[in-house]
Amino acid sequence: MDFWNVVKRRHSVRSFDQNRDVPPEMVTRVLQAAIHAPSAGNCQPWFFFVVRNEDVKRALASAALNQRFLAEAPVVIVVCAEPERSARRYGDRGRHLYSVQDTAAATEHILLAAVASDLAACWVGAFDEEEASRALDLPSRLRPVAIIPLGYPAGPLPPRTNRRSLKEVTELVG
Repeated sequence: MDFWNVVKRRHSVRSFDQNRDVPPEMVTRVLQAAIHAPSAGNCQPWFFFVVRNEDVKRALASAALNQRFLAEAPVVIVVCAEPERSARRYGDRGRHLYSVQDTAAATEHILLAAVASDLAACWVGAFDEEEASRALDLPSRLRPVAIIPLGYPAGPLPPRTNRRSLKEVTELVG
């Protein structure tokens, strides 16, 4: 699929086909896209949990302010940062900023790879980090940054939401 079509087709989907599983090789392909994301100093401070367990998905939905659609997706990917990987090179700025920026880039790669694979996904950032960490029994070195339900869309995709114009969000300097 053409890159520009992927970008234009990407949007948040919260309703998944309950009768279609996501094959493991497709999940692997999406994660391969994630690890090709840029990272400060090539620290690659990310770690991914692929969740298929129904109890864990429900616990993550609860952690995500009861966003129940999370538990309805066949797969949930939790993108975690490993802040100390970035801190070793960049100190506090790496720990508190770069590790989050880098995992955000990996998250966006997952979303674009999902579209290119005819899958649907949603970037969920509204969640209680401690509760999500407990749901996955995360080691203290990892910080959950994004939760991504992944599956096939339940029906036709809704129309794309309006975007602010380029003129509205751009200023030429120089």
